[in-house]
This record gives sequence, structure tokens and C-alpha cells, in this order.
Amino acid sequence: MPVITRRRLLSTALATAATPLAARVARAQTSVKIGTAVLGDYSMAGPVIVALDQGLFKAEGLAAEFVPFRGGPDLLKAVMAGECLIGITGSTDIFVFREAGSPIKMIATHTEGNHFTLNVASDVQKVGDLKGKAIGVTRVGATTWVFARMVAKKEGWDPDKDVQVVGLGGLDAQLAALARKEIAAYVWGDGGAVTELQGKSKVLLRLDSVTPKWISQIQYASEDAIAKQADAIKKSQRALFRAIKLMRENPKDAAALVSKKLGWSPEAVLGAHKISGPLLPVDGSINVEALGVMQDTLLEYGLIKKKLPLDGHYTREFTPVKV
Repeated sequence: MPVITRRRLLSTALATAATPLAARVARAQTSVKIGTAVLGDYSMAGPVIVALDQGLFKAEGLAAEFVPFRGGPDLLKAVMAGECLIGITGSTDIFVFREAGSPIKMIATHTEGNHFTLNVASDVQKVGDLKGKAIGVTRVGATTWVFARMVAKKEGWDPDKDVQVVGLGGLDAQLAALARKEIAAYVWGDGGAVTELQGKSKVLLRLDSVTPKWISQIQYASEDAIAKQADAIKKSQRALFRAIKLMRENPKDAAALVSKKLGWSPEAVLGAHKISGPLLPVDGSINVEALGVMQDTLLEYGLIKKKLPLDGHYTREFTPVKV
């Protein structure tokens, strides 16, 4: 099989466009900003990075800018203020933010299944080895906290007695606690591939095993943008899903592009692709059954208090995305 260079990768992507590139680029460019809740997540940020590098937004007549944020709440503020057209974030945000009154809707699935990972110390060989030990999460009440408790329940343990789930904050704090043997594991996203390559922890499993019906990451927009900027949303999504297609079909070439922006080695990005690559969606279609399971789970664990009508959380106006 011939080597696919970045030049060839670009030409392949643009060949799928419905009209000639010259005609598309000749149109006036519409400025858009695409935001992500964090930068250090391959499946979340990777499609935006690849789409920008490969000129896929430009081919849609868009002058796009990528804006990574320090968390879901900061991204929400930018989307609500009209500073970002599309926000890409962890899927539970749509339930939490809508319950708080934010007029936003999920517009596509960005990562299917559950790409979160259980990362463990070198001496941990199986989940059963964690009984009586501590598992690190970002904070009590966060999605990572829910997943850690679900892991315990799946093992038949009492999550309040048989393990200790500890809110520690960011990745540096998790790794420091792991090195001091204060915790034996922590819950993280596909960035666990980076610390595994560095020899600081190892990925024991992807958390599909505890959440068989889940959506890990979503794309969302404000209801105002959905009403007034539908065309720009559709064009942005075409660019993003062409990038996702390239990531699925040419992971090595995509890794070379993504590694520069994330500050990860290409090997680490490929490790993250092994975790999240199988979950990259084809057309963003929304699994409503999975949303229902997620809503029930968040209610069970107290992350949301009210069971709002599910169809208010999403729109199917933009899916399936045709590339």
C-alpha cells in the first residue's frame, strides 16, 4: 500500500466536496469559532485540529478558529455569548446545563460509547486488585466520580466502603498521588495513553464495560445559533466529520498533525487512537436510547435533580451529517 502523505491526504479529503474547491473557496468566508471543553483529549480536539490543518473548513467557505477552553462551564459561556458557534464537550454537560436553564441543544454525537479509561499503577493487574484501595477522580460529583462508583458496583462492592473514591483535580495531581501510592487508579479520558507511554500508569480498560449505553462526547450549539446560523453549523459539521473520516482511515497521518497541537508524541496520539478511534462516529447520529440511560444514571447519582423531557436536549436537524 503506498504511503499517504499529508498532501495526498488533503487532496483526498477535498475530492469528496460536492463542488470544486476553487468555486467553494471563492465564496465569501464566514467566520466561525469552534470550541472544546479542553485541549488534552484526542477524540475531542483531534477533529478540529485535522479539519483546520487540512483546509476542510476553508473548503466549506468558513474562516474557522479553534478555541480550547479550561472546562465545560467556560465553553458554555462562550457558546451562550455567541463567541463560539459549536461547543464540543463531555456529553453529561447537556443535561447539567439545560437543567440550570441554559438554552442549548446537542446537535451531533462527537464520540460514541465511553472513551474514558481506568488507569492503574503498575502492580494492578485486574479490577479486583483495587478492592480496599483508592481511585482518583477529578472531583466528587463529576462524571469521573460516577464512573469510579459504577466500576465498584459492577464488582459487587459497596462504593462507600470497599473502595475510596477521591476527588483530586487535574492529571498532574492524579499522577502525583499515584506515585506516592495514595491511590491505586484514576479515571481519565484517552489521554491515559500518554501517561502509559511515559511509564507513569497503564490503561487497564476502557469504561464501556460499566456503561454499555453511553455517548462520551457531543457537539452542541445555542438555540439562538440553531435558529439563525443553521447553514454555518451544517458547513462546520461537514468539515469536522470529513476530518473524523480521515482520522479513522489514516490514523498515522492524523497523529502527526494532532501531536503538534496537543504537545503529545505521535506514538502517544496513536495510543489514544487505539482507545477512541473505534468510537469516532460516521455521521453524528444521536442515540436517544443512550441519552435516556445517561439521564437516568445522572439522576441516580444526584448530578441532576429533575427528569426533563429528553427531546428538549437535542435536535436532529443536523444529523446524519453527509460528507
